[in-house]
Amino acid sequence: MTSRRVPPPLMDAVLVGVALLDVWVNVTAAEPLRLGFALAAAFALALRRRVPLLVFLIALPAVALNDAIFAGLAALYTLASLSRRRFLLAACALAFTVCDMISLPSPELDLTKTATLITLGYTAATAAAPVFLGQLVQTRRDLSLRLAEISEARDHERLLTTQTVLAKERAQLAREMHDVVSHQVSLIAVRAGALQVGTRDPEIKDAAATIRRLSVQTLDELRHMVSVLRASGGRPAELTPQPSMADLQRLVDGSGIQAELHTDLPRPPPPEPVPPGGEAAAPGPAGGPQAPDGLPPTVQRAIYRTVQEALTNVRKHAPGAAATVLVRHHGGAVRVTVTNTAPTRPALPLPSAHYGLVSLRQRAELLGGTVDSGPTPDGGYELRLELPAQGHA
Repeated sequence: MTSRRVPPPLMDAVLVGVALLDVWVNVTAAEPLRLGFALAAAFALALRRRVPLLVFLIALPAVALNDAIFAGLAALYTLASLSRRRFLLAACALAFTVCDMISLPSPELDLTKTATLITLGYTAATAAAPVFLGQLVQTRRDLSLRLAEISEARDHERLLTTQTVLAKERAQLAREMHDVVSHQVSLIAVRAGALQVGTRDPEIKDAAATIRRLSVQTLDELRHMVSVLRASGGRPAELTPQPSMADLQRLVDGSGIQAELHTDLPRPPPPEPVPPGGEAAAPGPAGGPQAPDGLPPTVQRAIYRTVQEALTNVRKHAPGAAATVLVRHHGGAVRVTVTNTAPTRPALPLPSAHYGLVSLRQRAELLGGTVDSGPTPDGGYELRLELPAQGHA
């Protein structure tokens, strides 16, 4: 069941009404100075969420001049529920205690009397109560936020686990198709070709030619299916080709954090899927289609996986941080830098195998590149990748 919270404007109106009732009970119209300060403190409660410290300062004179202290207590509670500065809250509680003890314009505060000390203790307890209550509400609000983040993080981890299992199943299926099915279909094509050459019967020759043609077509389709099944990182419900530079902007936009992509490399449109039995584009020199800037698919995938891992780490370990992704081509090398600002909230204690950066370094070394990372002076973090533009020779 979802809890029904009172709308903030209605709550503010109720507090203003209670404060006005407190003024009506404790202040008479024959005292215009006290009445004016008390009314100002009561109506200032309407702004308590926007400027809590100012509202408390407006309420202090009313506390010192008369017995209408409800507005001061409400302002102190609001300040404690919104502020994290403990020293400020202690100073405000002390100021409230002093103002409530004195009686302006003729202060009477004799600390040598036992009754005065007892009253001082009760007044200090009265001032401390809204401070503790406000801090308790603030802690409860932070806890609710942390629980929501933990739930979101668990859902994300569950999705990653599902994608990992699916990728393993795809790889296993691809191996089976490549090792077993492709071999058998190749054998069928060879035997059909031998039969086509060795027979003199026109009908058998035509049938063997048809079998051979269909076998070759099936092999082409199997090769395409194997390449698709080996893809990883796609959605669980679909099979997609390996990611490339064309998918980098979509990755940044869908990262779930505030992130920007800046690159001087052209971003080609994603390649269209090849229909079964159709002809794919001629592969580039690196074994696959290349971007207009000549980056081979292996380099494109390394860039994509590096940015993906970096943004995932920002999401997990730097809540509230913003990230900037820079991709530059200079001097025959591609440099990728992912920098995030300092987190605005404490990081959640999420489980991690710490294999992400190790995997990125291994991938970069295979391509003749390097990966290094470290904190920035402003409390953020930076991940840097450098690869030869044409991959490892």
